[in-house]
Amino acid sequence: MAKTETFEFQTETAELLKLVVGSLYTHKEIFLRELVSNASDALDRLRFEVISRPELVGADHEYVIRLERDAAARTLTVRDSGIGMSRDEVIANIGTIAKSGTRELISQAAASGNAELASKLIGQFGVGFYSVFMVADSVSLLTRKAGEDTATLWESDGGGRYDVSTASRDGCGTTVTLHLKPVDQEAGLEDFTDTFVLERIVRRYSDFITYPIRCLLERREPERNPDGTLKEGGATRTVVEERTLNAMKPIWTRPASEVSEEEYAEFYRHVAHDWTAPLKTLTLKAEGRIEYRALLFVPSQGPLDLGLAAGAFGLQLYAKQVLVMERCEELLEPYLRFVRGVVDAADLPLNVSRETLQQDRHLVQIRKWLSGRILKALDEMRRDEPDTYLSFWRQFGRILKEGLALGSEHRERLQGMLLFASSRDPEALTSLADYVARMQPGQAEIYYLTGDSRKAVESSPHLEAIAGRGIEVLFLTDPVDELMVQSLTEVEGKPLRSAARGVLELGDESERSDAKEALEERGKQLGGLLQALQDRLKDHVSVVRLSRRLTTSPACLVASEQGISPQLERLLRTGPFQVPLQKRILELNPEHAIVARLAERYASNPEDPLLGEGADLLLGYALLAEGSELPDSARFTGLLADLMTRGL
Repeated sequence: MAKTETFEFQTETAELLKLVVGSLYTHKEIFLRELVSNASDALDRLRFEVISRPELVGADHEYVIRLERDAAARTLTVRDSGIGMSRDEVIANIGTIAKSGTRELISQAAASGNAELASKLIGQFGVGFYSVFMVADSVSLLTRKAGEDTATLWESDGGGRYDVSTASRDGCGTTVTLHLKPVDQEAGLEDFTDTFVLERIVRRYSDFITYPIRCLLERREPERNPDGTLKEGGATRTVVEERTLNAMKPIWTRPASEVSEEEYAEFYRHVAHDWTAPLKTLTLKAEGRIEYRALLFVPSQGPLDLGLAAGAFGLQLYAKQVLVMERCEELLEPYLRFVRGVVDAADLPLNVSRETLQQDRHLVQIRKWLSGRILKALDEMRRDEPDTYLSFWRQFGRILKEGLALGSEHRERLQGMLLFASSRDPEALTSLADYVARMQPGQAEIYYLTGDSRKAVESSPHLEAIAGRGIEVLFLTDPVDELMVQSLTEVEGKPLRSAARGVLELGDESERSDAKEALEERGKQLGGLLQALQDRLKDHVSVVRLSRRLTTSPACLVASEQGISPQLERLLRTGPFQVPLQKRILELNPEHAIVARLAERYASNPEDPLLGEGADLLLGYALLAEGSELPDSARFTGLLADLMTRGL
C-alpha cells in the first residue's frame, strides 16, 4: 500500500491561499487560464528536453492538453502530456513560494483589502495553481516526470495541509482534478462542467496556446435509417466527439490588425507570469537573408529582483514555432533584460545546443536588430508619449543606463533617452539636451553630483558655490550612475563635471583669475596651518587645501581629477574587486570662522593640542556631510562632547 505523508503549507503559502480565495471574487474563471498555462509550460519544457534526450518519449508522443468534465460528480480535470514533476518537485513547487518579497506583498494586500494587488500576486510569483481553490472544495494533482516510472499524487482542500503519496500514471504529464463548489452565479461560480462555459474561457484566455486543448463535447443529431434517410418522428441521438477548443495559431504569426489588445495582454500574462497589462507591445518581423518574428512586451512595472546585472533573463526562443530555449539571454542586451516575449527564428536548427547558440551568427544579428528596434520604440515613446515614458523610466531607467556604462553601440540614442533629477525642480526630471539648452551664458560645463539619495545630494556642501550662482546641477543617485559617468564624458561638446572632483572654477576668465590669485594669497597666509593639518590627517587625506566651492560649510572632501567618488568606491567594494583605500583632498573654507580660529591658535602656538583635535573634527564633519562612515566614530563623538562642554 502506498505510503501517504501529510505536510503543512509554508506560512507564506497558507497566507496567500487565504488571500486568493477571499479576494479574487471577480476573476473566478482565471483558474482555468492558469492551469492551461501551466500545462502549456510543461509541454514546452518536455519538447525542449526531448531535443537532447529523445529517449524520454516515443516518436508518436502526443503533445496535448485535455479537459475532462463530469457534471454528475461535479469534477473538472485538466490533463497534459508534458514534462511532469518528481515527488520532490511537487513538494517544492506546490507547498512553497520561493520568491523574495512575497510576505511583504501578502501583508500589504491583506492590510489594505486590495483585491487588485492580491490578483497581481498570482502572476508575479508564478503561483497561479492556487487559484483553483476559488472554485474547488478540494484538488488532487497526479503527476509523473518524464524518464521516471512512478507517479506522485498530491491532494489538498486548501485548509493549510496537503497529502503526498506514491501513485501510478500512464505516461508522463500532470493531471489536475478539481472537486468543484456548487454553482453560484452571484459569487462568480459558473458551471465549469458546462462545455459552453469551458469553450468560452479557453477562447478568451488561451486561444493562442500552441498545443491543442481538447474536450469531449456532446451534440444532438437526427437519427437515420440504414439507408441514410431520416427516421420518422424527428428522433435524435446524442453524439460525443472530441473537439479542439483553441485556434492553436501562435499569436506572433498573426497580423497585428487581427489581434486585439486584450489578446496581446493575455499572451503577455502567459509568457511573463505578470497579472498587470504591459506598458508597450512590439510586433516585429524581418525577412530576407535571416527571417524571424518577435512579439515583445515592455512591462508596466519591474520585478522585485531587477537590479544591477541581476539574475537570469532572456526571451523565449522558437525555431519554426517549436520551443528551443525557455530563456535565451543571447537575444537581449543585458541592459534590456526587462523586456519579455518570444522570438521565432526560421533558420535555427531544432537541435541547436547552448554552446552553439552563443556563437550563432543569426542570434548575433537578431540581438543587434532587436536592440535597435526596442530602443527606437522607447525613444518614440519619449517624444510622443512623455507621460508613459516617464512611467517607464521610473521603473527601468536605472537599467537602461547600464547600456552607456557597458559601452553599447547604441550610445547616441541611449544618451538622448536619459532623464535625471536636478536642482532646477524638486519634482521634474530633465534630459541632457534640455539641460544644455538652459545653461547660463558662459557656462562651459555640465555639473553633476552623485550620491545615495536626492536628499543627501541636494544638501551637500559641494554645491554651495554653484547653487549660489543659480547654476543647475544634475543629481545622480542610482548606483549605476557612478559607472555611467565614466563613459558619458560630454554632451553636445559640453564636458560633464563632478561638483565633488578636482578644482572648481566658476565665472568668466577674469573672475577665475582673480579668484585663483586671492586663494593663492590666502593659502600663503595659512600655509603653516594647512601643513599641520595635513600632517595630522596624512593617513586619511592626500592634501589639505583651501576651497572655492564652499560658502557656508567649513570643510568638504573632494576627489582628484583622476580619482573616484566615495559612492563608486563603496560600489566596487561590494564586488570581487580589491579596491585600495582612496585618500581624497580635504578642502577648507578660507572665510569660515572655524578656519579663522584655528589660524589664530596656530599663530599663537603651532604645537597647540587643540589643532589636532580640530583637524579630526573637520575630517569627521566632511565625512558626515557627504554620508560616508567615520574612521573612528567613538573618538569623533568624544571630541564633539568635549568641545560642547568647553563651549557651554
